[in-house]
Amino acid sequence: MKRFAGDGNLAKAERKRKVAWGITGSGDRLSETIDIMKELKEQYQNDVDVRVYLSKAGEQVVKWYRLEDKLKRIFEKTWVELNSNSPFLAGELELRKFEFLLIAPATSNTVAKIASGITDTLLCNSAIMALKAFVSVYIMPSDYKEGTMVTRLPNGKDLSLRVRREDAENTRKLSLMENVFVLEKPEDIWAVFKKHFSPKENK
Repeated sequence: MKRFAGDGNLAKAERKRKVAWGITGSGDRLSETIDIMKELKEQYQNDVDVRVYLSKAGEQVVKWYRLEDKLKRIFEKTWVELNSNSPFLAGELELRKFEFLLIAPATSNTVAKIASGITDTLLCNSAIMALKAFVSVYIMPSDYKEGTMVTRLPNGKDLSLRVRREDAENTRKLSLMENVFVLEKPEDIWAVFKKHFSPKENK
């Protein structure tokens, strides 16, 4: 059998375990999350293939924060939602082609829909399908707990917002769902990658 120069790289890429990272229409800690994911991509570059999926609103927010070029420069494999089944992320999760699904940041709308089992968007449909296929789902809600939060606007100014009791309750509902793990901050994503990809220590 003939071998071509690129065969080795292709085989290596196919051996990598895939992660689906979903970005919704929340700008809260978006830049910090991209920076963390960049570091993780570099740390696990030989073992993990991170693929990015933007919701329709996610694409708008990434552009508003002027992060589109940075995101696509770091992550070559980036897709934008057309409808709940296109790109066909839900189907790939159903077939367990991904190690896990990460949604960060996640809007209160996305959190509420997943908590209620509504599947009318790409990332909500993908999350529910992942759970049906026993694939772990990690979600970092923009509205984590009731009270006041401070978020950074594209112009660098801070903005204080109220996290409603109803939105915080939906986050709590997520945390009670089987195989759903709620993250509080971008730094928590490090533990997720370590859990799935770091070699087990000999005891």
